[in-house]
Amino acid sequence: MSLRLFIALLLALLASGCDRQKPAEPQGDAPASASLPDKGKLDRSNAGKSAPDTAFLDPDGEQVSLADFRGKPLLLNLWATWCAPCVAEMPTLDALAGKGGNLQVLAVSEDIEGQEQKVATFFEERKLANLEAFRDPELGLMTGLNASVLPTTILYDSQGKEVWRMVGAADWTGAETAKLLAEAR
Repeated sequence: MSLRLFIALLLALLASGCDRQKPAEPQGDAPASASLPDKGKLDRSNAGKSAPDTAFLDPDGEQVSLADFRGKPLLLNLWATWCAPCVAEMPTLDALAGKGGNLQVLAVSEDIEGQEQKVATFFEERKLANLEAFRDPELGLMTGLNASVLPTTILYDSQGKEVWRMVGAADWTGAETAKLLAEAR
């Protein structure tokens, strides 16, 4: 199977797996006015597993891996511009990232075609000032993390071990998620 065919099939799977908790909207860029779904599903089945060594791109286009972020707790969010629940939760992730403190917040786009410009435009239009535009054009993180739904957000401790993952959107500024985030050391 060619890489292009594999990526096309993976995209089709992702599109069908996007956590839609309201009626499906047409594909393409999700509207800025998307409302935040109630909440995602908490999954602790991978607790204690090490983060994969998969490479992805930082905002400057340089390769990095999750190991580069060890030393502090990390909240990793996998998202895409075409995923309405992803778009809805981004302002709350940006607000969380703006709080500072010990928690690192990393939003990694799983968009493929025209990703660099699409993601940069998305951040500009929505005035996301506290997050940086990391990208995973080969979908290596989704594969390495065995994630099939967007958004998926994973909390890692300072040693790079998974604490839990949230499958679906969440309000990252709420009291319920604050308690969950406090589990990272």
